[in-house]
Amino acid sequence: MSVGNLPDFPWDSVAPYAATARAHADGIVDLSIGSPVDETPPLVRAALAAATDAHAYPQTVGTPALRTAIVDWFARRRGVTHLTTDQVVPTVGSKELVALLPMLLGVGAGDTVVYPRVAYPTYEVGARLVNATPLASDDPAEWPAGTRLIWVNSPGNPDGRVWTAEELAAAVARARELGAVIVGDECYAELGWDAPWNTTPIPSLLDARVTGGDDTGVLVTYSLSKQSNLAGYRAAFLAGDEALIASVTTVRKHLGLMVPWPVQHAMVAALSDDAHVQVQKERYRERRDILLPALREAGFRVDQSEAGLYLWVTEGRDAWETMQRLAEIGILAGPGPFYGADAVQYVRLSLTATTPRVHAAAERLRDSIRNL
Repeated sequence: MSVGNLPDFPWDSVAPYAATARAHADGIVDLSIGSPVDETPPLVRAALAAATDAHAYPQTVGTPALRTAIVDWFARRRGVTHLTTDQVVPTVGSKELVALLPMLLGVGAGDTVVYPRVAYPTYEVGARLVNATPLASDDPAEWPAGTRLIWVNSPGNPDGRVWTAEELAAAVARARELGAVIVGDECYAELGWDAPWNTTPIPSLLDARVTGGDDTGVLVTYSLSKQSNLAGYRAAFLAGDEALIASVTTVRKHLGLMVPWPVQHAMVAALSDDAHVQVQKERYRERRDILLPALREAGFRVDQSEAGLYLWVTEGRDAWETMQRLAEIGILAGPGPFYGADAVQYVRLSLTATTPRVHAAAERLRDSIRNL
């Protein structure tokens, strides 16, 4: 494993734009990152508080109650009805899993790790940590021999793209031709906005329509950070191929990668209650409905963004110029170049600011046009 070929942490380059935005008379509206601002649901906090007598080491594999809650959640919310408790394991958030999964699966030098062309940078980081070859590609026909791990992100971060069941099935078929493991990162699957995803559940990689009823070589990761405002809890899980789950769990035991027992208890509460998820989704829907038309009025094109936590926008010019324009009216965005070579004219705007601050951003965008 090598850390010598990792890039500098990219968010350091945003600091000058943040400073400009903070200088606005009404302060910064920070839409740059997807960190929740709304309260953690009281029922989850109560469950955590009730579990603070945690004197013993937690189980890496997860408590029976947590594993059952994950299985039940997949059946109820994702249409995946065949999982057993031997097919799931909790993880310390999803970012550590994304970064470490190539190592946990034994991927290394000479292997290729595929991830989306416009993508969360941690997929590439995980590949580089094990000296594998990273390849940004959305086309299964481009995935080469020697591919050992394939990431599919639906809905996508940052672009909000949703893969249909047919597209996912084609990706699984190609992965099996290559003998590769394919992993669906589905952390935004509850946040569908545009038709058909406003009324139709976003398909999972573990859906029987995708796998043909066979989970071999197929995994899914999911996080409670966004739908339940648990980013600070580091609460996520991995599900799918039973043999792969067992192998990954064994390595995690050796590494001491355990979700704290109180957090496991809180996860059961979160996974067992759908009402708070709907409340949070409506908050994000309201903010999206405020921000999206203001962006269009201000000359931005909103691409994809049919689901997820972000609006993926462009003015048709260099992203850093757009970052400066937005910073001058007190709005901080996320630069598209962080997400791949195809994104140099895009910025990402998160829905994770309070509703009053999103209103402020919308007004600033409209004022920027009036003042031209």
